[in-house]
Amino acid sequence: MAAPVATHAQSTSGSQYTVQEIVDAGHSFFGSTTGGLAKVVERAFESYGLPNGYILGQEGSGAFVAGLTYGEGEMNTKNVGSHPVFWQGPSLGLDWGGQGSRTMMLVYNLPDVNALYTRFAGVSGSAYVVAGVGMTVLTERNMVIVPIRTGIGARLGINAGYLKLTRSPTWNPF
Repeated sequence: MAAPVATHAQSTSGSQYTVQEIVDAGHSFFGSTTGGLAKVVERAFESYGLPNGYILGQEGSGAFVAGLTYGEGEMNTKNVGSHPVFWQGPSLGLDWGGQGSRTMMLVYNLPDVNALYTRFAGVSGSAYVVAGVGMTVLTERNMVIVPIRTGIGARLGINAGYLKLTRSPTWNPF
């Protein structure tokens, strides 16, 4: 399965990232603790194609039925450079625990940088103690964001919620 993805990635336009570019960025950002990173990235590429941006950052979240997530990072694009981004959001579901994560978000179908600063809804699930790697899918109109997280903590559950991406930090998740 990896061969067709790699072949497709070689024929990209100058505004999209290849599997290898994303895996390299992830390994340098996450470090050596992410043996499963390449598999998670390949799965995202198989499902959604080539991203035209990615965000590297960190976040903290916690939940007891209702939860909150706060994070900050930098969005990278080939055409318009790097831009700071902050995110926050509520969730609701059968979800308990807390985590601190390094996060890479693959950004698909981004028409321009300003379109990123909105709410992206989705369903998330996690089950780990001490450490783990996971992938979530969030959508807004035609845009898709795929957060890939590796972190520490204890978390178990499934929830529905959204992330609000903003240009500056805020405590208001709504």
